[in-house]
Amino acid sequence: MHIDLASMNWLAIISATAAAFILGGIWYGPIFGKAWLNEFGFSEEELGKRHPAKVFGTAILLTFLAAFVMAVIIGAAPNLMRGIHWGLIIGIGPVSMFMGINYVFEQRSVKLFIINALYATLSLVIMGAIIGGMG
Repeated sequence: MHIDLASMNWLAIISATAAAFILGGIWYGPIFGKAWLNEFGFSEEELGKRHPAKVFGTAILLTFLAAFVMAVIIGAAPNLMRGIHWGLIIGIGPVSMFMGINYVFEQRSVKLFIINALYATLSLVIMGAIIGGMG
């Protein structure tokens, strides 16, 4: 498989990265922030001790890589429905299922799995819609 970096829609990839990152801030903030903290057993104080540049910088980089891979998967003939389709397949399929496997072995709650799996799937659908729609 050959990936032609010059033909990639970098604006779409960057836009998809930004959209998923913003969704994460809303998802793990006002929507599910307290539930997520409770399920992991974190406190606001513990989260405040993390190095923000390291955490958010790594999160942005990983989100960008996910958007790049989505663009590769959607391919050379992107469209809105193809992007949404692939976002759902990847989010509900391998991403959520492997996350679920990890949660079973780590003995994490179903509630935490749902919060995180829905975020991953919704992010991939949004990324797919942006990348496909801007194609």
